Amino acid sequence: MTFLAGHWLWLLIAVAALLIGYAVVNRWRPPYAARLPTSPILATALSMGPSRWRVRIPAAVFALTLVALVFALARPVETRHIPRDRGTVMLAIDVSNSMASTDVAPTRLESAKLGAAAFVGKLPAKINLGLVSFAGTAAVLVPPTTDRGAVLAAIRSLRLGPATAIGDGIFASLQAIKTFSLTTSATGATGPVVGRVPRGGGAPAPPPAVPAAIVLLSDGETTAGQSNAAAAAAAVRAHTPVNTIAYGTARGTLEMDGQALPVPVNAPALRDIARATHGTYFRATSRGELHDAYRKLGTSIGYRTADRELTTWFLGLAVLGGLLAAALSFGWAPRLP
Repeated sequence: MTFLAGHWLWLLIAVAALLIGYAVVNRWRPPYAARLPTSPILATALSMGPSRWRVRIPAAVFALTLVALVFALARPVETRHIPRDRGTVMLAIDVSNSMASTDVAPTRLESAKLGAAAFVGKLPAKINLGLVSFAGTAAVLVPPTTDRGAVLAAIRSLRLGPATAIGDGIFASLQAIKTFSLTTSATGATGPVVGRVPRGGGAPAPPPAVPAAIVLLSDGETTAGQSNAAAAAAAVRAHTPVNTIAYGTARGTLEMDGQALPVPVNAPALRDIARATHGTYFRATSRGELHDAYRKLGTSIGYRTADRELTTWFLGLAVLGGLLAAALSFGWAPRLP
């Protein structure tokens, strides 16, 4: 919770001072009977006044009422995550042989499959999701779709291949997004899309652009295909951020011909792609860190934030609290017999 006028919260100090003063006064207040030594009957009646709790509860409710009023003055705001009702996300996964490294058990690729499957489940149902795999070349395994079953099946079927073409993976993702965008703009989800015709005639206004993003997981070493820089420049021109996950450790090795071949993660390369395309970069060296990265990406891509002011709620609580404090005071106030 945040506050639009947080300076009013200083009044809570005054409320706290009032409570302290109330406690001090009640602690040192002499009993009623001591004030009327010449009237034993009246003194006895007054000493049978309300219990401590009957005095303190209305005071506590009144104090909470003051706190609610202070919060209302400070104009509290609640930030909520609202699922996006449209958007396109391409999930690009590195399937090069280096992903067979066991520095992340059981292998980089197998644990990457589990993380990708969890990411699929975190996206809102209306987001169109596609899958690209890349090794020496890139392939669009599933074009953007709301069919999560097709994406999950394709993730489970991922197989290793030689070389690594990160740039090609980005280009393939951009082409899939472009093709899907052109198709939906021409046909729409339920029928042809006719742009809004401006007043006075003229060509119909184009439909609003659908937000798109790429989520790319790799160990980061490009060895084939187009360069990372060319792919990043193309993503910038397409206004499509590339969110990257550098997966694996610096100690990763790959068994080849009985020898352990080092396959360290090239994290700076993936970080540069994310920065150049205004995406988000994550470093994951374990399955837990990978799931955390996908969780954060699912929230940032699949949801938008909206602020809701809660001032009226606190005003309502203050009114109810004031009424309750008054009712308790009237009902439990000491009375002469």
